[in-house]
Amino acid sequence: MPPSSTCAPKPARVFTDTERQALHDVIAHRRDVRNEFLPDPIEPSLLRRILEAAHRAPSVGLSQPWNFILVRDPARKVDVKAIFDRANDAACAMFPEARQSDYARLKLEGIEKAPLNIVVTCDRRRGGQVVLGKTQNPEMDLYSTVCAVQNLWLAARAEGVGMGWVSIYDKAELSALFALPENVEIVAYLCLGHVSDMFDGPELEARGWARAESLDAAIMEECWQG
Repeated sequence: MPPSSTCAPKPARVFTDTERQALHDVIAHRRDVRNEFLPDPIEPSLLRRILEAAHRAPSVGLSQPWNFILVRDPARKVDVKAIFDRANDAACAMFPEARQSDYARLKLEGIEKAPLNIVVTCDRRRGGQVVLGKTQNPEMDLYSTVCAVQNLWLAARAEGVGMGWVSIYDKAELSALFALPENVEIVAYLCLGHVSDMFDGPELEARGWARAESLDAAIMEECWQG
């Protein structure tokens, strides 16, 4: 559809204090879930709402480069878990010897325990050879897909569904397992399901692996301040 000279924005919706606080509460209580999944399936209408939230993410040039591959087959999850295990063993060996035992004790995925896994992909050719907004920064489609993942995560949390983001895998192996074409890149491997419990802060902080920094440590004025 060609741009219309008569189109114009409408007055923006103003949210109530309660609505604004609810958004901030969801953000503050979002967690990366690894081990607390329940076996109950996610109801189709609930899953649809979560995926709709992801699909409403901003995207460069309105290209919507994402796809969501829903994975429920236990046998396929076993194959994914094997890919994770190989990569996780290699990752453990990269840390200083003094930290390897701590690393080995961490639960870093819920692939088989979660009732639903989702592969979020980015089609690098979506929108054609020239996409508005990608002309100087071609990686913007990847960033757009990450926005979709964040929308999905926050919507899931608001709906009482836990989500974990698995990032430890060999990308070539996982792409081959899901028969992805060369122009389609994996952005996220997600585990979703209802949960029994949830940490009240970052799990890695609770287990003593890392510490979250304050906002003040991340704010700079005008230019980089090292």
